[in-house]
Amino acid sequence: MSQALMALATIVIGVGGCILYFYASNLFLDKVLFPASGPKAGENINRANMVRPWLFLAPAVILLGLYLAYPVVATFWYSLVKEEGASRVFVGFANYSQMLSEDKFWESMRNNMLWLIVVPAASTAFGLLAAQLTDRIGWGNIAKSLIFMPMAISFVGASVIWKLVYDTRDVDVAQIGLLNAVWLQFEGGIWSVLFLRIIPALALAVIAAGLAWGAWAMARPLIQGGARAGAFVALLRVIAAVVFAGIALVMLRWLFGVFTSDLPYGEPQTWLTIPFWNNFFLMVVLIWIQTGFAMVILSAALRGVPEDTIEAAIIDGANPFQIFFRIKVPQIMGTIVVVWTTITIVVLKVFDIVLAMTNGQWETQVLANYMYDKFFRAFDVGVGSAAAMVIMLLVTPILVWNVWNARKEMR
Repeated sequence: MSQALMALATIVIGVGGCILYFYASNLFLDKVLFPASGPKAGENINRANMVRPWLFLAPAVILLGLYLAYPVVATFWYSLVKEEGASRVFVGFANYSQMLSEDKFWESMRNNMLWLIVVPAASTAFGLLAAQLTDRIGWGNIAKSLIFMPMAISFVGASVIWKLVYDTRDVDVAQIGLLNAVWLQFEGGIWSVLFLRIIPALALAVIAAGLAWGAWAMARPLIQGGARAGAFVALLRVIAAVVFAGIALVMLRWLFGVFTSDLPYGEPQTWLTIPFWNNFFLMVVLIWIQTGFAMVILSAALRGVPEDTIEAAIIDGANPFQIFFRIKVPQIMGTIVVVWTTITIVVLKVFDIVLAMTNGQWETQVLANYMYDKFFRAFDVGVGSAAAMVIMLLVTPILVWNVWNARKEMR
């Protein structure tokens, strides 16, 4: 009860304090500092209008400086020093050197890159698919509510739910984990071949073909020599083509593994301890949460597509797939990119899911959890601060691009 009263008091004091500040500052500005009376009334009104926005922005600027700018500067300083007893000794970039020499750091970098490839793409794709399909059915609003519902759950709460889904018990005990309960139904018969080999193989083949097409689409203007782009754009095309081709080769290798692997039928699996694949089981949780966010934003964007363009495409004989991919998607590409980059920032900071489900064990470490381990378990403030600076350096370009893109669209 005391916590509830404290929360209520905090809300009342916080909101009341804001109202009191804005009212008092307005009163001081108009009645004391620049009164709208006397021979300089017009000049005072103009001055008050110039000062008023800064007066209103002052609390936000002060709080941002106190809780954002200062921690960045302090963290950078801590990354350059080493604690020796009660004193701090300047060591330059020794903490960064130590961090770069640790296998766990590179494991976290690899896993973060894997998360960056899979989660934003899957969340945006599923969100776009849900946005398109829910607008075509009568109970679309109910479906949207159900898909968006995971957004109301904390990352830790979602992790607990999915940890129960992945739960493992002994083979002679009833499985409470949904995934193992389903897995034990496969015994190597025709249905096992269909669902565990043929369907995954087809899915991987489609993904590999799509990635190969993407690599060709990126490289074609450079190979044919028809594009007149700058060196930077050409470099980006080469990088994108190489990445797409590399992932396509990985998909083909997995496709080969689908038919050659020996599946342990009848044995419950500890899904979260399987190296490499356990990262994907963790990603499912974030995709489940972020799909709702992507769906809401993209649904609003799809509703904003002019009907004239759709009607013109229908008159020209376009089918629903052509209308979606060639008419709607190009017109909302800016929104898709914003959703993608926003989810990318969330992925770079992912921490709760890994901590609650694996604690970074079994090769699932990520940068934020690595930083937490250094700060609060190893009590190595220097290396922990260096890891925090790496996360900030990865996030900052995306934030800057988002702000630049938003301002460009406003202009």
